Amino acid sequence: MNQTTIGAIVRGDREIFPPYLYAAYQSTRRRAPTLALIDVPLTISELTGPGPVISAVTSEDADLTRNAGTGGEAIGQRIIVTGRVLDEHGKPVPNTLLEVWQTNAAGRYLHRSDQWQGPLDPNFLGIGRCLANEEGVYRFLTIRPGAYPWKNHPNAWRPAHIHFSVFGPFALSRLVTQMYFPDDPLHQYDPIFQSVPSEEARKRLIAAYDHSVTEPEWALGYRWDIVVRGPEATLFESEVK
Repeated sequence: MNQTTIGAIVRGDREIFPPYLYAAYQSTRRRAPTLALIDVPLTISELTGPGPVISAVTSEDADLTRNAGTGGEAIGQRIIVTGRVLDEHGKPVPNTLLEVWQTNAAGRYLHRSDQWQGPLDPNFLGIGRCLANEEGVYRFLTIRPGAYPWKNHPNAWRPAHIHFSVFGPFALSRLVTQMYFPDDPLHQYDPIFQSVPSEEARKRLIAAYDHSVTEPEWALGYRWDIVVRGPEATLFESEVK
């Protein structure tokens, strides 16, 4: 399992976690550390939690189809994404702050660096947040994101995915990961997804369609539990505790 210490990230279990340097994912050639990691003294802000952000979260923040403030609704297939935040014993982690960001239905991020020809949606910001309840349950209403080209290699397309940020009791306990959709043919061609060495670990990044979550004539439902630690943990970009 990924092992961590205050001030430094120590990656373990090479059979499960992606290496820092994964040649097929070209950005890691620039990002991977070339020297040994060192401990950095933590500041008060790093040792405290999200703070006032928690009290500012509203139920409207979790509806990405209408939280742009335009009065209109985002274009695309409505989906409900829900699940639980769990610890290594399968117990709920209550009151966890979750943030998400994603492309619109055309695969375009609302970001000046994203200049591919997919159209922008004026009614879609592509960001949202919510608090898990006392049972660790979270819920977002959004649209299914589109695939997009990313020039990592010839004919490179990222599969549909939603980025998740999970905040623990202090700033450095933030975990970041990506949720994918079942039966996506692009999984096998995506070096980010494929950088996870274990097939079983890759499966933990894929949501399951859930007909009981689906709302008739409204939105398809997907269920995805997030396990923050332990042998069955969701794969995160980094894990600090």
